[in-house]
Amino acid sequence: MKKYLEMSKEELEQEVVKLKAQYKKYQDMDLTLNMARGKPCHEQLDLSMGMMDALNSDADLSCEDGTDCRNYGVLTGIHEAKVLIGAMMENKPENIIIYGNSSLNVMYDTVSRAYTHGIMGNTPWCKLDKVKFLCPVPGYDRHFAITEYFGIEMINVPMTPQGPDMDMVEKFVSSDEAIKGIWCVPKYSNPQGYSYSDETVRRFARLKPAAKDFRIFWDNAYGIHHLYDKDQDYLIEILAECKKAGNPDLVYKFASTSKITFPGSGIAALATSPNNMEDITAQLQNQTIGHDKVNQLRHVRFFGDIEGMKAHMRKHADIIRPKFEATLEILERDLAPLGIGEWTKPKGGYFISFDAPEGCAKAIVDRAKKAGVTMTNAGATYPYGKDPKDSNIRIAPTFPSLGELRNAMDIFTVCTRLVYAIKLLDKMGENISLTENRYEENMKKASKAKK
Repeated sequence: MKKYLEMSKEELEQEVVKLKAQYKKYQDMDLTLNMARGKPCHEQLDLSMGMMDALNSDADLSCEDGTDCRNYGVLTGIHEAKVLIGAMMENKPENIIIYGNSSLNVMYDTVSRAYTHGIMGNTPWCKLDKVKFLCPVPGYDRHFAITEYFGIEMINVPMTPQGPDMDMVEKFVSSDEAIKGIWCVPKYSNPQGYSYSDETVRRFARLKPAAKDFRIFWDNAYGIHHLYDKDQDYLIEILAECKKAGNPDLVYKFASTSKITFPGSGIAALATSPNNMEDITAQLQNQTIGHDKVNQLRHVRFFGDIEGMKAHMRKHADIIRPKFEATLEILERDLAPLGIGEWTKPKGGYFISFDAPEGCAKAIVDRAKKAGVTMTNAGATYPYGKDPKDSNIRIAPTFPSLGELRNAMDIFTVCTRLVYAIKLLDKMGENISLTENRYEENMKKASKAKK
């Protein structure tokens, strides 16, 4: 099979005619397939239905220390929940604050607090002439949305399979006092599925920021979200590494059970140093009397301990692993032999990162949508929605059924091939509208022949 770059103009024209016929068939199927977000599917949500039975009207809603979870109080979360989530996050219970259902909400609040009141006595960001954040790219669009909302200037830092370009990170952080933070998804990153190397984590812990209030926003959203039992990524624990490096206050570490139990009804947590804990709780006591302790207790009773949670995650993996494998199989089958695009092969998390030929991503996503497949907007994995190469597309395989996913990926690869073939013809100076006309003429001839 020839690669597209090796094809002549005539061969590419024939390819476009063939692909447009396939594309039209998909359009006529009137499909509605959604791969826009990394959502658990129905079967995954069913795994946690036992939580609804963990507590009932006859249940004892008291904690081990006698706290009545139905009442006010316990600002930073019940001890049992701290033990459970601490084991998940690999941190001590005393270094953890338990929140409501959304870690993204906690990240927003953390940026907001720094913006309005400052961090540990430093000048509030709103009173500074300029505030900047480093953003590993491709990255998580909702992270970028938070900093954009507060008017914070975002600086792209390229991602590698080992993590962000640390030479660039170290240079920026040490030389510019306006840089106040960096977004990180250190394990099974969104969207590539990369995990930071040991060296990367250690270099993060040993940063020498020009700004006293610089913080690493360490979103360990996929800490136990493995696809395989024996082939798993390992991540050095960042808080312990920072303490060893003499930088105990450098990190805010976030996590939640959003893709473990019910995304809309889980529990979120922040782990950090005692100094940061004191700073955060001083503000938190003005914001709330305490989060949902009944839900915290429900999670503890349902899982029992971290081993129960890990067993639960293996059930998740059994459901979504075939979807990841099917996605990669179709990409390898339809695109690899033609030399089109590159993609990651993650061992965990919720996404596969696809890099289309430069200048093609928006057109691919647009064509897919017109054929009934909704994907994350091209450019979403970059700050301000601007991918400088118009190349990266985030593939989210988890939500559709396996059959729907195969249909969606078949459409995706047809769209990718069609967009790239047209682009190559355009570079050759071929009149694309003429190619479109030839396609219509060929279809009419085929129809007449059948008659």
